Amino acid sequence: MASSPTPATPQAPPKPTWDPRRPVPPFPWLRPTIRIRLTLLYGGMFLIAGIMLLSIIYLLAANALNVGSDLPFRILVGQVSSDVCNLRSAELPADELNRALNSCVNEQRQHALDDLLSRSLLALLGLAVIAFAFGYAMAGRVLSPLGRITRTARAVAGSDLSRRIELDGPDDELKELADTFDDMLERLQRAFTAQQRFVGNASHELRTPLAINRTLLEVHLSDPDAPVELQQLGKTLLATNERSEQLVEGLLLLARSDNQIVERGPVDLAEVAGQAIDQVHAEAESRHVVIRGERRPAVVQGNGVLLERIALNLVQNAVRYNVPEDGWVEVTTEVQHGQAVLVVSNTGPVVPAYEIDNLFEPFRRLRTERTGSDKGVGLGLSIVRSVARAHGGHIYARPREGGGLVMRVTLPI
Repeated sequence: MASSPTPATPQAPPKPTWDPRRPVPPFPWLRPTIRIRLTLLYGGMFLIAGIMLLSIIYLLAANALNVGSDLPFRILVGQVSSDVCNLRSAELPADELNRALNSCVNEQRQHALDDLLSRSLLALLGLAVIAFAFGYAMAGRVLSPLGRITRTARAVAGSDLSRRIELDGPDDELKELADTFDDMLERLQRAFTAQQRFVGNASHELRTPLAINRTLLEVHLSDPDAPVELQQLGKTLLATNERSEQLVEGLLLLARSDNQIVERGPVDLAEVAGQAIDQVHAEAESRHVVIRGERRPAVVQGNGVLLERIALNLVQNAVRYNVPEDGWVEVTTEVQHGQAVLVVSNTGPVVPAYEIDNLFEPFRRLRTERTGSDKGVGLGLSIVRSVARAHGGHIYARPREGGGLVMRVTLPI
């Protein structure tokens, strides 16, 4: 269907190319961030130290109270009364009285240890809560420069290369990281500025001579008195010039679409797909290919011209790389899982799974040479992938059972 690769030796089993949507965690606020991990580390260390300290105090107290040991004195005769141990006030034999006193004292020692343990556990629990809260606050304070770096990186990901971190404070590892990141952004900005300047200059320098050549050839071909040989040569040169123009336009579009899209607006993928189908309708009829499919509204924020190029390239490839008779192309648009989805599937030759990734490389076609094809210049799917990435989306491809491909483009709404 699309620009195809030169014959390649079988590779290792490919990674899955069909929409591998990552499951959304049910509680995103529980994800193990560095701040949470540092908090657990600080709090866990305090909790372990507190448990060890409590155990040592408990053991020392138990050893000092000599729980379970006999009294250091013995009563030979006499009468003892106690409201705590429920001793009888009557006179008791000495042995029975000593046993009763030992039991009473040991019971009071155990009560004292249990009370010490319960109060210590409550104190440890309270201090643990304070320690975790303090650790969370301190982790946030320590990691605040990283948050600033992250916010700047997100702004840069939106094509705002002029943003800088400019972190102040002590000359520590975080400031060194921020300064290194600022230096990298400076170099990236210079590189992108040079690229944009080159694309602008190349757009003029490459298009102008090709346009002049096309005009001269068309004027020559319009002369009815020109010899047949020159007419045939002019048509050949005109076709070659047209191919060169397509190649230049494709390369320039590929260079422009590699960056994030700054100017965005609401674009309906159903409308874009309909316009692409209208442009390819005549070619589809000449190749006996039927275009079908249900297109539901799917509005995204993006560049209408580039999104139309996605649909046009996919539909054109689906029509051109089809079966000779009774071929069809199905184009659908819809909204799934909070994303706008464009799916283009078609009949066509069988595509091995290991060649799917190669289809998105520039100047690669399926089982054909890099040059000499009348089906395009080999940049169609490369441009589609570049434009989709510039809009924050993805394109996935898989072989269709029975031949052909299924191309699925997902874009954020």
